[in-house]
Amino acid sequence: MSIFTPTNQIRLTNVAVVRMKKGGKRFEIACYKNKVMSWRSGAEKDLDEVMQTHSVFMNVSKGQVAKKEDLLKAFGTEDQTEICKQILAKGELQVSEKERSTQLEQMFRDIATIVADKCVNPETKRPYTVNLIERAMKDIHYSVKPTKSTKQQALDVIKQLKENMQIERAHMRLRFILPAKDGKRLKEKLKPLIKHIESEDFDQELEIVCLVDPGCFREIDELIRCETKGKGTLEVLSLKDVEEGDERFE
Repeated sequence: MSIFTPTNQIRLTNVAVVRMKKGGKRFEIACYKNKVMSWRSGAEKDLDEVMQTHSVFMNVSKGQVAKKEDLLKAFGTEDQTEICKQILAKGELQVSEKERSTQLEQMFRDIATIVADKCVNPETKRPYTVNLIERAMKDIHYSVKPTKSTKQQALDVIKQLKENMQIERAHMRLRFILPAKDGKRLKEKLKPLIKHIESEDFDQELEIVCLVDPGCFREIDELIRCETKGKGTLEVLSLKDVEEGDERFE
């Protein structure tokens, strides 16, 4: 006996559904389990590893594919891959309460791990433990946003924690070597981007060892390259200026 399947139906198994309501209609895409969050965090870059199919559905569980005219009206395009990317980025992942809870707990832990890895107590230069950061996040009632990457959220958490505790991004230690003729002028331009100058030597060239905020690195690199026309050098001596041992609250 043959089973008849209508042409606008596709049957899929082991599916994670991402749903979006747009233009008064419901649109869904079928993804592999555990891959949606990897895509959103930037860990997964290959769309084919995330999507079971590049089709857009009205209802994944019933296998009902969305009509082209509905897609065009809601999204302004018939390009299903582009629409899938939009739904993947902004849609709501349909998971059971237990799955959602486990997922959010994991993201919470991942965010705390990133914060602990990037930050120190500015007074002691010691890093905080992941458990301590988790506790501090609970104290400020931080709630995880499942559609935002953990890296973005970690930067938000650092800003919020600064209001309640001694915490800042660990500084990078850099060495600049600048041509003598550019040294003085360039040092003035670099000053606002430097947190602390550890040593300065002016002989044939100007050599500075200093601490900077990691967020300023790109700007410093660009400034030295452009202003010295490639003759100045920038060397990273250490990615994080930290003391041994973990910071603890008494």
